[in-house]
Amino acid sequence: MFKIGDILMLEQKYSSRKEKFKCMVVEMEPGCVYIDFPINLETGKIAFLMDGTQLNVTFSNEDQAVYVFDSEVLGKVKGRIPMIQLMLPDTGTFVKIQRRQYVRLDVTLDAAIHPEHSEFTPFRALTEDISAGGASIRLLKGANIQSASQLFLWMALTLKSGEIHYLRLRSKVIRVTEKEHENKLLHVQFIEPTKSDVQILMRFIFEKQVDLKKKGLYV
Repeated sequence: MFKIGDILMLEQKYSSRKEKFKCMVVEMEPGCVYIDFPINLETGKIAFLMDGTQLNVTFSNEDQAVYVFDSEVLGKVKGRIPMIQLMLPDTGTFVKIQRRQYVRLDVTLDAAIHPEHSEFTPFRALTEDISAGGASIRLLKGANIQSASQLFLWMALTLKSGEIHYLRLRSKVIRVTEKEHENKLLHVQFIEPTKSDVQILMRFIFEKQVDLKKKGLYV
């Protein structure tokens, strides 16, 4: 179902805090999987999970199908790199999430934000992450989208082939969250992107993941 180098998303089952952690599969054995130390997606810091912690684990396969299964932290292991051992149940217990979900990649890209009508003045920004279904955009102090519910996100994506694709993505504002130093994150969902736009986004994200994995930077 997944293999060494794949990314897993972890959530603690019995925690009042809705934290999500990202990790990479390092080794596998019957009945267990070894991961590197997970990263808290909100803080960007390494998370130290206690032995016995109950987890929901989510991953997507090469066909972009999303699965979730129950697991438990079995312990920490000293090896070539520090690892955490997780229980790996029988694949028959894995639950496929039917709703299509896209892999999200943390990447900084130049972007331009334009209003759908004239709700605010267009401005340049940087992405925090993107997927084929939406993006998070850093709003610097003073940036104001007022009460706009929809906007256009402009991005230029360069593929490994050298092709440059200019995307104009009609987007729905999902929410705005606070960041450090009074900055904010604008979260948007793409509205009916074309099949071509989705394919370009997925190809760009896949190529970036491959590059980062080769450099040992994608965790």
